[in-house]
Amino acid sequence: MSDLTVYLENDARRPEFRTADPALMAGHLAHIGILYERWTADTSLPASADADTVQRAYAAPIDRLKAARRFCTADVVRVTPKTEGVEALRAKFLHEHTHAEDEARFFVEGAGAFYIHLDRRVFRVLCGAGDLLSIPAGTPHWFDMGPRPRFTTIRFFSRPEGWMATPTGDTIAARFPLFEPEAVEAA
Repeated sequence: MSDLTVYLENDARRPEFRTADPALMAGHLAHIGILYERWTADTSLPASADADTVQRAYAAPIDRLKAARRFCTADVVRVTPKTEGVEALRAKFLHEHTHAEDEARFFVEGAGAFYIHLDRRVFRVLCGAGDLLSIPAGTPHWFDMGPRPRFTTIRFFSRPEGWMATPTGDTIAARFPLFEPEAVEAA
């Protein structure tokens, strides 16, 4: 399901580049300073798995990334269509914002789309199980979990207070296609 689509920032209708090849995705994103890697995410998690269960299942890769990138904490976000307030949660991330620290995510289940706004382009990265994406501090982006979200991701932080966003005020996110998993799979 992983996929990279690149648009000019003023034309969301016609992508200028698209690939599902992980090596091409990693190379293209590295060119703009974004880390993309494919990791193994083959642990079957029960629907009732809590954050501690997920962190124990992926302890080795969590510890490696924390040491390599100097992250001090990691947490788990698990969202399903039944998550309380899911519509508001989706809306919270649909506006362009930045962070004062790198935003690193390892998807262990499901999927979601990051939109990165750099160099007069928008890079839509569809992340699925096994994808690690790290967006450098200060990079404008937004995230869409889709209308019926289903994903589990491990988030990494260099500051103990965790996720904190600064809105850019740019309305660019409203001009780009929303993440619709069924539409992506059909393309």
